[in-house]
Amino acid sequence: MGANQFTRDVVIIGGCGRVGLPLGIALASRGQTVTLYDINESAVSTVNDARMPFAEEGADALLTEVVAAGRLSATTDPASVSTAENLIVVVGTPVDEHLNPDLGVVPRALERCADHLVPGQLVILRSTVYPGVTALTEKMLRNRGIEVDLAFCPERIAEGKALTELFELPQIVAARTPEVSERAEKLFRNLTEQIVPVSPEEAELAKLFTNTWRYIKFATANQFWMMANDYGVDYSRIRHAITYDYPRAADVPMPGFAAGPCLLKDTMQLAAFNQNNFVLGHAAMLINEGLPNYLVSRVEDRFDLSELTVGVLGMAFKAGSDDSRESLAYKLRKILTLKAKNVLCTDPHIADDRFVPLDEVLEKADVLIIAAPHAEYTALDTELPLIDMWGLTRRGVLV
Repeated sequence: MGANQFTRDVVIIGGCGRVGLPLGIALASRGQTVTLYDINESAVSTVNDARMPFAEEGADALLTEVVAAGRLSATTDPASVSTAENLIVVVGTPVDEHLNPDLGVVPRALERCADHLVPGQLVILRSTVYPGVTALTEKMLRNRGIEVDLAFCPERIAEGKALTELFELPQIVAARTPEVSERAEKLFRNLTEQIVPVSPEEAELAKLFTNTWRYIKFATANQFWMMANDYGVDYSRIRHAITYDYPRAADVPMPGFAAGPCLLKDTMQLAAFNQNNFVLGHAAMLINEGLPNYLVSRVEDRFDLSELTVGVLGMAFKAGSDDSRESLAYKLRKILTLKAKNVLCTDPHIADDRFVPLDEVLEKADVLIIAAPHAEYTALDTELPLIDMWGLTRRGVLV
């Protein structure tokens, strides 16, 4: 099949998820014809009905527009992979049950549709990958005699902000040759003029360094918060003192649960890459993953939890999100279930039969803990004891 015989501009493999769908909408909004190939039949049906399967700022209206115009469609048919010059792979790349990176997720995703690949296509890996997976994928394609170009163009988008950041942030583009790099650049220039060319190995580390750097910064703030708490002073006042009109400390974060589907996982991948010689990363994991335990221990110092009902406000992994993946609020709930008389959970963005409305939590709870800093909690009307490590309610963060 020649380039002029392709019927679509882009096919996104794994395209109905939180990375692929916003990318598809963004490309379609810039005039590209996009097919989302996904094995999730429910998500495919939802997208074809022009309904978002998850929350994403600004996506609903754009999705309706591009589906109606025929520029975006979704399918479970692997043969769709043969219809476009550009293929983008966005499948998830988790660690396994032993906390080791799974090197084969991306190559397997391509192998499943290998029979539908067309010579001359451009395959772009967008998933976060362990260093060397781009080369491993190149080897797999070579061994199967599949003559396609391969690039690695990692996504660096904040979940929920894709339809802003895809157009504003620079795009890292990595390929073995200038010709392949130019092909990938041409596609992403539909979204942004800012392109950063590097080698595949540099790009792989760049993505892992980006997420790990954020994770370590959050761990630093959490450790500072614990120190201040244990000394009996309010970290938020200290942070204000060191950041006020002082640019060199402007990026010192507030404390809070650092979780979600990327930060811990990518710190683990970087540690594995360096033969588990990553003291800083492992320390960050211990601090961030240990935060729910520390929080409960501080609450226990103030209250007899065995006699109290605790209300947990917010179960998403971050503010304003409907994504509960890897949220430390669930770890908090598990610990409290062992220690408290009862635990009530609520979240305005997540539908879950186990959760109860906020009004019921406020009525029945004896103490409240804000686990996700949703804007809905900034003006809580309650006299109940409130644990707010985020500083959301401006009452200080001393626990």
